[in-house]
Amino acid sequence: MYTQFLGNYLLQRGIINQQQLFDALGRISQSKLKLGTLAINEGLMTAREVDECLFVQTREDRRFGEIAIERGYLTKEQVEDMMHTQTPDFVLLCQIFVEDGVFSYEDFERIIFDYKNEAELSDFSLDTENQAVIKKLIEKFFWVSETQKDDRNSMYIELLFNSLIRFVDENFTPLTPMVIDEFPVTFGVTQRLISKGTYDTHIECDRETAMAFASKYAKEEFSEFNEYVVAAMEDFLNLLNGLYVVNVSNQFSVDIELEPPAVITDVTLKPQNKLIDLPIVYSFGTIHIIISY
Repeated sequence: MYTQFLGNYLLQRGIINQQQLFDALGRISQSKLKLGTLAINEGLMTAREVDECLFVQTREDRRFGEIAIERGYLTKEQVEDMMHTQTPDFVLLCQIFVEDGVFSYEDFERIIFDYKNEAELSDFSLDTENQAVIKKLIEKFFWVSETQKDDRNSMYIELLFNSLIRFVDENFTPLTPMVIDEFPVTFGVTQRLISKGTYDTHIECDRETAMAFASKYAKEEFSEFNEYVVAAMEDFLNLLNGLYVVNVSNQFSVDIELEPPAVITDVTLKPQNKLIDLPIVYSFGTIHIIISY
């Protein structure tokens, strides 16, 4: 999930734009981490040292690791260890931006350092996902000041991200959520949750994006917008909310009634109290997760 969080971090600070993010997300599954990128992430080499070895590579037909060992930047054991180290995908995302000339290895070195420090992650290993880290990142980057922080809200966001990764496609970036006055919907699906209050959840997107999203979720290619696309969108929202209801019941002993999902078209959503929009950026388009209460 750290890859998705980093994309948001880079966008917030104007280091990349949405088109650059689209392009990178579309290529991440076909890309492979390079040893120099790994070495910077592990703190074993500086950006200057990596650039030096890459420069030598342009003039000599030799492996990066051989050059780094010869120059005393790495040991043979370190090279072998890195080849078998599980590295988070956000490092690969940064490497694509370096390859595209969006920023340099020197920028990459600084960005990773700043990201870990600003998110207060310096004491955690990011090689494997950690529940405490995920919660910290959600509270740091995906909380709007107008809403109250509580474990159930954090749980919903985490379940959303995990469901997108597991059931749709992991190559997405959630943008910063916003409290808005209204939202015009051309096509979307909606589902109501009823507990002490009423919460309406929505997924909104254009029809082309809906086709791509439904194709990935259903593991079936949809070439036209039809009832099967709609059914897949409804099923995903019902799955997400069903997981939330079960988790809230188990952890907080709170009962939530879940109404059947439905389609909404050409309407303007207006809140009883607040309307929160969380855009999710994929290479094929943007979906909006909207909560109204």
